Amino acid sequence: MLKPGDSQRVAELMRETAAAELLPRFRNLAQHEIREKKPGDLVTVADVASEQRLASGLAKILPGVAVVGEEAVEADPSLVELIGRPGEACWIVDPLDGTANFAAGRDRFAMIVCLVHDRETIGGWILDVPNDRMAAAEKGKGVTLEGVAVHGKVPTGPPNGVLGERVRKEFDRQLSESQRARLGELTTLRCAGREYIEILTGTFSFNLYRMTKPWDHAAGALMLAEAGGNALRFNGKPYGPADPMESGIVAASTPQVLADVKAIFETVQFPLLAPR
Repeated sequence: MLKPGDSQRVAELMRETAAAELLPRFRNLAQHEIREKKPGDLVTVADVASEQRLASGLAKILPGVAVVGEEAVEADPSLVELIGRPGEACWIVDPLDGTANFAAGRDRFAMIVCLVHDRETIGGWILDVPNDRMAAAEKGKGVTLEGVAVHGKVPTGPPNGVLGERVRKEFDRQLSESQRARLGELTTLRCAGREYIEILTGTFSFNLYRMTKPWDHAAGALMLAEAGGNALRFNGKPYGPADPMESGIVAASTPQVLADVKAIFETVQFPLLAPR
């Protein structure tokens, strides 16, 4: 579906959008330019402007392919159903991942784009905006970070990871001392795109989340699979972007780390995380 040069066109569009819509507004937002979609879930004028520019540009790269943007879904939740259409394609866009960080002036935010065809992610791009680092992957063709091929890195010590805050608290509360010793530092950057890039670099070894909004995780899950690892749902099935958002994800860039973390996860009771 992607023609030669299309992946580079997506990357250029993302960098152009970040330069035009995100960076000029970073640490320069008026209070009326920030609002809550729901308690604790922020959106800014930068999110909206970024999504509009991305949608316009992506329509030129693949005419006729629908765009499922995070902010558009807020207005029309039925758009999510486009991701699960058999035999058809759509773009999934997170125009500003880490909005709470952005609004607070913290330099941990990203932009995420992925392409889905027949319910599978076939292309993914993540731009770490403050550090201008681009990760890109096409299904079956590997993953690159700033143009350099990336392969999963085996941690030298216990695997460290990034987790949703509620999940991390349950790990800290319920894991025995010996179980906890099998893991390294557990934290969150409040920016899924940045977290996936840091897993690719080896800074972190894995992630684990209950809520898996496709604009947060579809691109990164493809990247880790292309790096030699994998992304699984809590029930052990491969991650898919059209799956229910509350079916969880455990992902790592090496099969051994993924198996180790999943084994620890399954030894304790997490009623909070039970698949619905």
